[in-house]
Amino acid sequence: MSTTPSQTIGPFFRIGAAWMDTPHVVPADSADAIILTGHVLDGAGVPVSDAMVEIWQADRQGGFPPDWQGFGRCFTDDEGRFAFLTVKPGRVDARQSPHIDVSVFARGLLQRLVTRVYFPDEEDANSADPVLTSIEQPAARATLVAVGTPPDLRFDIHLQGDNETVFFVY
Repeated sequence: MSTTPSQTIGPFFRIGAAWMDTPHVVPADSADAIILTGHVLDGAGVPVSDAMVEIWQADRQGGFPPDWQGFGRCFTDDEGRFAFLTVKPGRVDARQSPHIDVSVFARGLLQRLVTRVYFPDEEDANSADPVLTSIEQPAARATLVAVGTPPDLRFDIHLQGDNETVFFVY
């Protein structure tokens, strides 16, 4: 008996997942809300118009209480754009810098891609974070740090190419 072979994701997956299109992790009137926007781009820099981006994060204090959703999902538009309304998470422990976990699903992928978004205003914490410091090349490490100033942050996801985002094996 053999295992079932992998199949690529999408573009059909949108039909079954559209009910969970929840790019608002927090209510629109949250005083400390941030907007995390970006593009999903292929190896040639062309927008991926049928990707799905999911985020998972701690709350403001770095915890996961029962009343905290901490999850968002957004489909990319025709220009490969996504946008989330969320808050900057707290540190989940003394070692890790505040971050948001990201999963990317798109056509041609056999499995989801997993990465993280770190915050540009956390230089000291970022320089001590065990995940970021495990990435030797500064240019690669920089692919995990959003750009901008809160409340407006940008995080482009490059699936391949010279600016490829660092992805993690899980």
